[in-house]
Amino acid sequence: MTKEAEYAIEVESLTKRYGNDLLAVNGISFNVRKGEVFALLGPNGAGKTTTVEIIETIRRPTSGKVHLLGMDVTKEKRNIVPCIGVLPQGFSSFDRITVRETMLYYSRLFGGRNDDIDKLIALVNLEDKAKEQYATLSGGLKQRLGIAIALVNDPKVVFLDEPTTGLDPRARREVWDVLLGLKKEGKTVFLTTHYMEEAELLADTVAIILSGKIIAMGSPAELIESNADYLVLTLQSVDEKAFAVVGGLGFEPEQNNDKALQVRVEHMDDIRKILNAMNDANASFVSMDVRKPNLEQVFLKLTGEALHESAGGEKGAQ
Repeated sequence: MTKEAEYAIEVESLTKRYGNDLLAVNGISFNVRKGEVFALLGPNGAGKTTTVEIIETIRRPTSGKVHLLGMDVTKEKRNIVPCIGVLPQGFSSFDRITVRETMLYYSRLFGGRNDDIDKLIALVNLEDKAKEQYATLSGGLKQRLGIAIALVNDPKVVFLDEPTTGLDPRARREVWDVLLGLKKEGKTVFLTTHYMEEAELLADTVAIILSGKIIAMGSPAELIESNADYLVLTLQSVDEKAFAVVGGLGFEPEQNNDKALQVRVEHMDDIRKILNAMNDANASFVSMDVRKPNLEQVFLKLTGEALHESAGGEKGAQ
């Protein structure tokens, strides 16, 4: 299989400088296979936006090579643009036209390559909202409409920039269902997100970028496996003694959002030591769970900060 047949996006030694002082992207290389969901993760200022905008032909690289569907993004913009769909962060549309009218407008604007508007509306589960005005839609419904608009030119590659930022958990999961539907349709999806659960659920490949360099890349399972040198013990519904008992053994217990006790341990022997000490002190708990870290904990280990703390997008030239 040739590279052009296998990869939708090829990035080789990509560098982008702004003036003499800011090196936004520092010699990164990666490939995105056709039909996969690729997630680019990183804190604000890491270089995500610049990288994506170069691939979308919005910015020009300082050096390096980028090909989309085998085409050079610096030389074949006219041929590339019809092949991509983009949902920018903070998407908005016209308040007083309906969902269906919105889709018809953008379809004509982009040349009407996808004439089956009703199919697109159905793909994002907006059939029952087709006659409602944009202004009346919830945030989640607006994002689903934005995804449909990104598909009106029947693109082969879809770029989604923080597609669920600001949505409540239910709306976020509804958008995830739509994105999983895009994968079933055979679309290549390039996703930037601040939500680790989102990347862990949706992405075939995750790349973590920090200070303009990709510091880790692989499937979510591979990243967790290669960076998880500890286990996480969670004890639910503990009494007040539990934290003192665990701390007295030299561990550092923390309380998670569910008010459960969580502690990092290196070996199963550590878990037995904790449970024996809890029993000796008559410190109670209702249930326990032992597992390797999730993707958010891996991200925190690799970058030193949690993504959700910097949610809201990058500012300035990234």
